[in-house]
Amino acid sequence: MSGNTKALRLRIKSTTSTLQLTKAMGLVAASKIYRSNIALKKAREYSTAFDKALAELTSDSECEKSPFMAIHNTGKTRIVVIAGDRGLAGGYNANVFRLASTMENAEFIPIGKRACDRYGKPFISSEHFSFGDAAKIANQLCADFAEGEFDKLGIIYTKYISAMTQEATLRWVLPLEKIEGKSSSNAIYEPDALTILNHTVREYVTGMISACIRESFASEVAARRMAMDSAGKNAKQMIDDLGLQYNRARQGAITQEITEIVAGSGNPDELV
Repeated sequence: MSGNTKALRLRIKSTTSTLQLTKAMGLVAASKIYRSNIALKKAREYSTAFDKALAELTSDSECEKSPFMAIHNTGKTRIVVIAGDRGLAGGYNANVFRLASTMENAEFIPIGKRACDRYGKPFISSEHFSFGDAAKIANQLCADFAEGEFDKLGIIYTKYISAMTQEATLRWVLPLEKIEGKSSSNAIYEPDALTILNHTVREYVTGMISACIRESFASEVAARRMAMDSAGKNAKQMIDDLGLQYNRARQGAITQEITEIVAGSGNPDELV
């Protein structure tokens, strides 16, 4: 019995330490949610504005000559994969990698420690990823696409739907597509729409990568908060169950000791 109670004490102590850890990580994630949601909102506004501008430009027939609207047939695809720097966020990272595994003949450009580790590339932080970092990646990707080194460019990121729901998503970025039925605005481009488009695409790809990073990070902290809350509830339940088992084992040990003492004392009448 004593060995059983000792093992239960150790399990209770270990589970209590886990509970404290999950609480701490949950509080850290909660502190980042507000800031990440503000960045997410701004990124969505920026992305929406750029989408409208690109839609107007690509509706111009002259822009069909742009190398960024060209169709290549190399059979190669490049995918920017955005994951987290850490785990303990439920299925956040796993869902991203599951979607990436469905892409055939794709070269992956990972962002986030977990993605970099998975694809054997140098570490690039997703939490501390800057607009300048996005510009470096975008410039290289745009230059390679213009030279016809690959057919399509996409971004796998996690779309923030709500604090409880996030979804791994693939967004295609290049080549640019003309939106059928899009009416042309009265805007006048200098020197011309084609030149403006070719100079704007690098900013567009930079903005898309940056926006997807912000969206993914907001999803990550929300997923981690939910995961830590769930883990904390499970740890509390386990502590309660272990405490009940410990009390029963301790009560059983005391009862056994009393029984042994009574049995060892013999019959008092025989001692007279």
